[in-house]
Amino acid sequence: MTSTATAVPARRRVVSLGGRRCSVLPLTALLTPEELTAAPYCLRILVENVARRSPAALAAVLGRLRSGQGECEVPVYPDRIMLHDTTCLPALADFAGLRDAVAELGGAAAAVQPRIPVDLVIDHSVTVEEWGTPGAVAANLAVDFRRNSERYRIVKWAERSLRNFRVVPPGTGIIHQVNMEFLAQVVWAGPPSEPGTDGALDVHPELMLATDSHTPMINALGVLAWGTGGLEAQSAMLGEPVAIGYPRVVGVRLHGALPPGTGATDLALTVTQRLRGYGVLGAWLEFCGDGAGTLSTADRAALANMAPEYGATCAFFPYDDITGDYLRLTARDGGHRALVDEYLELQQLNRRAGGPEPHYPELVDIDLAEVAACVAGPRRPDQRHPLAEVPASFRADIAPASPAALSSPAAAAPAPDGLPEGPVVIAAITSCTNTANPGLLMTAGLLARNAAARGLTRKPWVKTSLSPGSAAVPGYLAAAGLLDPLTELGFAVAGFGCMTCIGNSGPLLPAVDALVDGGLPAVAVLSGNRNFEGRVNAKLMRSYLASPALVVAYALAGSVTVDLSREPLGHDAAGQPVYLRDLWPGRSEVDELVARHVGPAGYAAAGRSLRAGPPAWQALDGPSGVRFPWAADSTYFRRPSYVRDIPPESGGLRGLRDARILLALGDNVTTDHLSPAGTIPAASSAGRYLSARGVARRDLNQYSTRRSNHEVMVRGAFTNPALRNRLLPQAGQAGGGVTFAADGTRLLPVSEAADTYRQAGLDVIVVAGRNYGAGSSRDWAAKAQALLGVRAVVAVSFERIHRSNLIGMGVLPLLLADGAGWDCSPADRLDLDLPARLRVGRNDLVLRVRTAGRERVVPVELRVESSSELAYLSAGGLLPYLARRLARGAPFRP
Repeated sequence: MTSTATAVPARRRVVSLGGRRCSVLPLTALLTPEELTAAPYCLRILVENVARRSPAALAAVLGRLRSGQGECEVPVYPDRIMLHDTTCLPALADFAGLRDAVAELGGAAAAVQPRIPVDLVIDHSVTVEEWGTPGAVAANLAVDFRRNSERYRIVKWAERSLRNFRVVPPGTGIIHQVNMEFLAQVVWAGPPSEPGTDGALDVHPELMLATDSHTPMINALGVLAWGTGGLEAQSAMLGEPVAIGYPRVVGVRLHGALPPGTGATDLALTVTQRLRGYGVLGAWLEFCGDGAGTLSTADRAALANMAPEYGATCAFFPYDDITGDYLRLTARDGGHRALVDEYLELQQLNRRAGGPEPHYPELVDIDLAEVAACVAGPRRPDQRHPLAEVPASFRADIAPASPAALSSPAAAAPAPDGLPEGPVVIAAITSCTNTANPGLLMTAGLLARNAAARGLTRKPWVKTSLSPGSAAVPGYLAAAGLLDPLTELGFAVAGFGCMTCIGNSGPLLPAVDALVDGGLPAVAVLSGNRNFEGRVNAKLMRSYLASPALVVAYALAGSVTVDLSREPLGHDAAGQPVYLRDLWPGRSEVDELVARHVGPAGYAAAGRSLRAGPPAWQALDGPSGVRFPWAADSTYFRRPSYVRDIPPESGGLRGLRDARILLALGDNVTTDHLSPAGTIPAASSAGRYLSARGVARRDLNQYSTRRSNHEVMVRGAFTNPALRNRLLPQAGQAGGGVTFAADGTRLLPVSEAADTYRQAGLDVIVVAGRNYGAGSSRDWAAKAQALLGVRAVVAVSFERIHRSNLIGMGVLPLLLADGAGWDCSPADRLDLDLPARLRVGRNDLVLRVRTAGRERVVPVELRVESSSELAYLSAGGLLPYLARRLARGAPFRP
């Protein structure tokens, strides 16, 4: 590469990259050659962002990088934000509510505008209503628009009313795959922003955030990104920095290559188990070693996608020649590819085979040759099992909870063709993790072709579906002759979106549904990334994660108690047993099909229709105007109650006096437990609310689609049947959804109980164990608690995004200082004093618990990560903070 440099102010240089004049901030002006070589690639990108956007913070960040000790606040300015519909539509409702609040505070409503590009991908609404037929895509999309057209009208309003806002319509793909294939730039080339650069493009490493915890999938392209809550994303959209603590970086050195018969899913599940055991909560991981060079970009994406399942914030693969090949494969513009290659070479941000390895304070070694075919379940992604151990894992799981489960009348009752032990009732090739990985999908297609040739079929009790993350998938499967055999086995394309993995699995087969209602311990098998209780389907507490090919295999076997490593999947027409090993294709056959049928033309065709959407989308209209016209009879959109009646000045933080415990929960309470995403049951409090307003039972829809109606969401909070409230007399057996009223004598649904405390003028708290708020980055898990009157959550540990969302809603996330709590009781009365001024960092506090005249002292810690968090807490939450600043016309931080 050749470049010509011109001296410009602020240590920037103007160089020629990809044939264009570009302004860059050289890393060599910030770090010595030795420091640059030793720094992990992800930190090089972070340093560049701080130096370019927050120069006042640079000295502290560089000091921390050089010393390896201490803490410092790192302000981060993303280049863009991505949202999917279940986070974006509530965010749009918040934006509309903010405009109302700003106007009511005397400001200009039109000032509420995104200051950076925002992409919405509508991918979380479509459900598997029809399946197994070539017409499933159109049928499911028709249901989607019948149910969700009202929701989509606010998107149309936003397109007209908000700057920097673009939409990827329904039926196009999954957010993370759309990001991988079309939206990510790797190197950001923006309009000139610095004086003295004479109009040169502002070029720097791309840094983005998205409101989904699996955002690190894009780390596979060398893009620094992580998942964030919707509240934090809104502040970034409005120009606020995202303040983080200096990251803990862990190197993950990969050795060797994957053995035959294994793939990216097996690797991802193996690494998830390994890193969960090591402990990488909140860390930034960076993959290195010779083994990284043996993985395709799609394989790296499957591994990076699982970052939240092993607890990491990022899972970064530095850019290399394999990444460059992917940009060519997905039809990126040739001029931009040249700019990317030349810029990253100039800045030493590209990884070269045989080059020096950065210094990692911690290093985990993983031998790819030790990876074996496996699945994970039945309740968590880190519960990995080799195929031979799957039957025992199922039996061990049902035995403690229901000792007589296998001999119960429901389990013994015959289905149309008889159900076995551990029946698979959903088999879904789904989610962003695996469904746009050509190697994995070709393997599944070849296995389906081989199975069909031997006369095998899916078992009649299995509901099957294929919902790709990319619109390019059907094209290359059809070209390879594999779409038809997949369809023949029931894996017809059902839609393009996040379907079964997020709980949009639709109804079970009617005969199966009745048996499950009667207590049958049935399971789902899916190629997803999460399998928490009730997530895949509200009626299924057990699910296994598997590669797409193994999903097909389990649909053929029909039960997770079949040992796929040694028992047959079925018998052919001649009565001969057919084993998994008989059907599994060789890697060379898979590679040959990928090389022949997966190319730029297919991705270019999908890219051309990225923004168009189906005819139903194009025909939709929406309101216009600066302020959104709330409809009093809408069951989807209500003006958010938490941005109403905001006083001009904040009352400041206050402690707790005579507070009560609303709920006492255990370990690993996920956002699925706190704020459900699945189907709204007709008999639930939310279902009754909607039915009373004329909503037909078939159109109650999902909780995830009703997140812009706080009345529905508050009624749905804490109703997951797997939740256990330890305040109840028999907490081990009691399901979620009920707790004590303020008088201590009645059990009521949580939302109704919370009303009794509010009417009595009492604050409430939630007590929990480890990893509170794990799972999806769901701000409604925090919003619902705030609207229920929860002032604080006391837990052993918090998941990163949920903790941030709690602070965004003005709820105190209090850590139990000694890692242990107390034997909670509905009779407990709690007091908490706050200092006159909290500080950034650790604040040691004391929770006083009074019960029957006896007082206990419980040490707690309030950790404040940044000055921004301190400001949000003091203001009563992020949205009141933003409303007051916007109303005053106060400039946001530069």
